[in-house]
Amino acid sequence: MSRHMLSLLLAVIASSQALEGVVHPTCNLKDNCNLGDNLLAGANAASDAGDVSADKLESKIASIFEDKVNYSLKLFADDATTTILEYQTANLSQLHAVTPGNYTMHQVQQAEDEDDQVEEDERVYLYNIGKRFLAITQPFDAARNPDASTLCRRQMHQFLNALDNFDLWALKMHDSSGKLNSGILNGNINQPGDFDQCLGIQQRMKDQEAGKDQDGDSIIRGQYCLAYAQPVLPHNSKRLRSFFKLIQSHGPFKSEFNDPGHRVPRYSLINWGLCVPSGCSARDVEYSVAEYLGNQTASTGITFNVRVEPQMCQVRDQRPWDRNTTWAVRFFLLVLSVAILSTIYDRSTKSQPKQNPWFTAFSLDKNLRWLFSTSSAPGDIEAVHGIRFLNALMLIFSHKSMAMFFNPYNNRTAMSESLGQPWTVIGRAASLYTDPFLLFSGMLTAYSLFGRLMKQQPIRLKNEYISRLMRIVPPLAALILFCTYVLPLWGSGPQWNLVVGHHADICKKNWWRNLLFIHNYFGFSEMCLTHTHHLGIDTELFAVAPLLILALWRWPRRGLFALLLLCTVGTAARYYTTIVNQLSNYIYFGTNIQRLFRTADYMYSFPPHRSTVYIMGILLGYVLRKYQNVRLSRLQLRLGWLVATVCVLASLLGPAPMGDINYVYNSTHAAIYAAFAPIAWCLFFSWIVFVSHNGYRNKLTKLFAWRGFQVSTKLSYAIYLTQFPVFFFNVGRRRHIHHYYNFVSIILDTNEFISIFLASVALTVLFDAPFQNLKKLLIKRPTAAKAVKDSQANGTKYQDATTTTLASQPSSTALLQSHHPHSD
Repeated sequence: MSRHMLSLLLAVIASSQALEGVVHPTCNLKDNCNLGDNLLAGANAASDAGDVSADKLESKIASIFEDKVNYSLKLFADDATTTILEYQTANLSQLHAVTPGNYTMHQVQQAEDEDDQVEEDERVYLYNIGKRFLAITQPFDAARNPDASTLCRRQMHQFLNALDNFDLWALKMHDSSGKLNSGILNGNINQPGDFDQCLGIQQRMKDQEAGKDQDGDSIIRGQYCLAYAQPVLPHNSKRLRSFFKLIQSHGPFKSEFNDPGHRVPRYSLINWGLCVPSGCSARDVEYSVAEYLGNQTASTGITFNVRVEPQMCQVRDQRPWDRNTTWAVRFFLLVLSVAILSTIYDRSTKSQPKQNPWFTAFSLDKNLRWLFSTSSAPGDIEAVHGIRFLNALMLIFSHKSMAMFFNPYNNRTAMSESLGQPWTVIGRAASLYTDPFLLFSGMLTAYSLFGRLMKQQPIRLKNEYISRLMRIVPPLAALILFCTYVLPLWGSGPQWNLVVGHHADICKKNWWRNLLFIHNYFGFSEMCLTHTHHLGIDTELFAVAPLLILALWRWPRRGLFALLLLCTVGTAARYYTTIVNQLSNYIYFGTNIQRLFRTADYMYSFPPHRSTVYIMGILLGYVLRKYQNVRLSRLQLRLGWLVATVCVLASLLGPAPMGDINYVYNSTHAAIYAAFAPIAWCLFFSWIVFVSHNGYRNKLTKLFAWRGFQVSTKLSYAIYLTQFPVFFFNVGRRRHIHHYYNFVSIILDTNEFISIFLASVALTVLFDAPFQNLKKLLIKRPTAAKAVKDSQANGTKYQDATTTTLASQPSSTALLQSHHPHSD
């Protein structure tokens, strides 16, 4: 008995020693260990320990149970937390890969409960994220208009509910709308949003009747609308005006809602892209934007005028081509097919002694060889080609400068400050670069006709007019057809319907004016291919040129006096018109868009006001024929170069201060520039042509006479036609905001130059060169010997041939010149 009591006592003592290790266990419930393991381990360690006093036995036993309960609760809490975290982060595939036998029924039920808890937590998280996200960027409600349609209200209701539920399609629609960004005072005010994401949204409407499942209204499509807003400050707060001056980037162009925006940027307006359901109209969006801005600016003294044009709301449309577009595409495919067949015939019959010229007229090989040939005809005025190339290049830079202001930049204010300097005259003096083309048009017309008159060759006006029309109409008609029906299908973008679609609509109505060459009389705002106004001016001046040339030939002194008088009248008319109508032929900093259009309508596109330089060209052609191989002294040459240099510097540096950012319009400055700058600019190039043609060469004249400019001359007409469509094609496709670095990086856009070159080559070899080949086959000029024989047979003097109708060579128009065989 005593032996058993001794054993029990030793066990209790061993247990008390084991309790020392229970406070900090080395295992947990996950390792399938328990308190008994610790007691057993402690017993071995306590086998050699001393006796334990009996009075501590009760406290030890109580401590054992208390520590066991605490330890069990701690292990349960730790294991529950670990299990939840591991379950939330576990991969579903790994979870299924575990053998079902490893789970008890209790564990499976616990996993399902935890899954439900995770889903509930996810809903709470998404709800809270959505509320905070929408609190930062308030969603746009396009159904605020009391007159909004039922469809618009239903779609907006579903959109807002889906946005509260954090549905992906609703988030995309909200995310696609423009948001206020940083850099507002640096001009980052235009926010186009995400055009492609908006148009890619499609969602079926809820609660649709079964019969409407196939109806288009059962689908909510993303609709992109570009809204225009113009801030108005009714009071004269200097601080607010200084802020708005920065926001509007100092206003390099001042515009209004009613200004045409398809060719000149409405720079003062704020452009804001909004993504709304397709069931809402432009009027609904306009009302909601106006209401929103009105609420935001209440009691501030600031108001906004808002406009959303129907054409600026776009939905992804999969409608088939209309009939006119189909026929336009068929026409271009037909021309391309004819060119390919003609090329095949040209290659297959090249070894034959004689080819049929009618079958090779459209040959790509033949026309490309002609295009890139650098040979010139005897008597060609070679300096003309280089001067034309220089002015054409400067004209491209000027047109690109205008198109550049359509694009959204996040630092427009810095860009305006950079461009508000006098050196920007190179891009602002666009009108100067067109005057040499009129100069050379008159010069080449006179040079050709005076040469025929001197050689007693007959001139038939009807043939000359037909020849000219065959030269310029085919490329022009092809471009009108392409820009009206084909180009609008080639792209999309926030401003696409403004610069491409709206222009195509104008061409659909007014294309006939261009083909009659009277489009310059109907104003720029409704003109198809506005940059072709020069064709109308040149054609109309060409029509009256034979009368002026005949007068100068028959009555040299009276004719010279009459031409000088016309030049004087034209110069005075430009000065007077500029003063009276407050016009500006120079694009000064802060130009008013309405003033630009008035200038274009009243002066720039009006032939009598542009006739001065054309008459100068007629006089230059007369001098080149009458004073061939004239000898000039060294003093005369130096004096001539001095005057020419003064003229070119005056025409460029004179208006340079008008490009300063702080310039204020002055009608006298504008009138002096409009009256005398074209004359000074053209006198410089007239002197170069005169001395170069008479054999006085220097580095400058040799540069302009470089044979490589023959190619640019042949492409000049096509380049003139295609540059604007390329520029505004890229403007319309521009999706996002860019950063302005410097003027050179924007102007020297390699992709655009390559596109213009390729488009010009295609237009030349498919329409320009082939119809020149046909023209040569249809119209054959009689030789001088045959004309003299006919004249003698009729018993008339050959000088009477000068009374016949006159016209210039079909290639005599400078803009349209492809090759100039001036020797007769």
